[in-house]
Amino acid sequence: MFEKLKEAEQKYIGIEDSLSDPNVMSDPARYAELMKEHKAMVPIIGRYRDYKETRETIEDLKNILQTDTDPEMRQLAEEELEDYIEFLEKTVEELKILLLPRDPNDDKNVIVEIRACAGGEEAALFAASLYRMYGMYADKNGIKVSRMSSNPTELGGYREITFMMEGEGVYAKMKFESGVHRVQRVPETETQGRIHTSTVSVAVLPEAEEVEIEINPADLKFETCKSSGAGGQHINKTESAVRITHIPSGIIVECQEERSQFKNRDKAMKMLRAKLFDIKQREQSDKIASERREQVGTGDRSEKIRTYNFPQSRVTDHRIKMTTHALENFLNGDIGDMINALMTADAAERLKNNN
Repeated sequence: MFEKLKEAEQKYIGIEDSLSDPNVMSDPARYAELMKEHKAMVPIIGRYRDYKETRETIEDLKNILQTDTDPEMRQLAEEELEDYIEFLEKTVEELKILLLPRDPNDDKNVIVEIRACAGGEEAALFAASLYRMYGMYADKNGIKVSRMSSNPTELGGYREITFMMEGEGVYAKMKFESGVHRVQRVPETETQGRIHTSTVSVAVLPEAEEVEIEINPADLKFETCKSSGAGGQHINKTESAVRITHIPSGIIVECQEERSQFKNRDKAMKMLRAKLFDIKQREQSDKIASERREQVGTGDRSEKIRTYNFPQSRVTDHRIKMTTHALENFLNGDIGDMINALMTADAAERLKNNN
């Protein structure tokens, strides 16, 4: 492990030297590439340097214990030595996690699909609540959200809604949201106060670049139509909505959120690339041994991952057995602690499988 860390530090120093090279600075593409690589290495190099500094401090304290005859100095050194040894052990564990291979998709933007499943209108209303929750989480974390397509209900819910989230490391945070979200509450339309259980599915797809997924134009069927729903007279007068069918796979994507047919077509193509990339990723993951799929990961989309219990103001993530009794805050976008816990659990599981 420490040989890898030494090599990484040398590479890091080399990148820093390159970033101050006038030839590199005059090449925007190369400079941006190196800056991105440098930024990705900062956490592990910083921790490795903490490790080295702590090792040196421990050696100095041991030397004091061996050579100093002053009782006060020896006592102080013993107390500090215990703290530094504990810190060193913790740092080593953190370095093991930081050295784990990163998911190549972690830095990508994502396309999120939320669909109402069991529960009719109540499920559609909860789909709207999840959309709002992710939007508020995005606002608090500097993530841009743009709606791509939606199928609203008369009561303000969504049968389905698709949107993009753009920002730093979005997929690394959002990938754990894939799966079935279950809600237990008394619907406003329920006169006898009975608790209903509804489900909503969430799919989080990493955005795919054109170079990652090649699509033959001959395999596509394009259709345009007038956008439906609210939007004023303009939407009803122009055929701006776009539907694309990928003939080989049968995948159909639609976008009607923009007034421009060009913009809707661009968004629809992003959705299609993400779906085809997701299929490709899943085919690759199926080749992995079953024990490697038992990580927290993104899970099966049919898996019930979380329950939102309104009578008890409780949110429980079933994968890591984590519960919070602040449901209102959670639905207002305070999901960062849950996401961080899922990321930590996933890293710990991968570390265990890596040993």
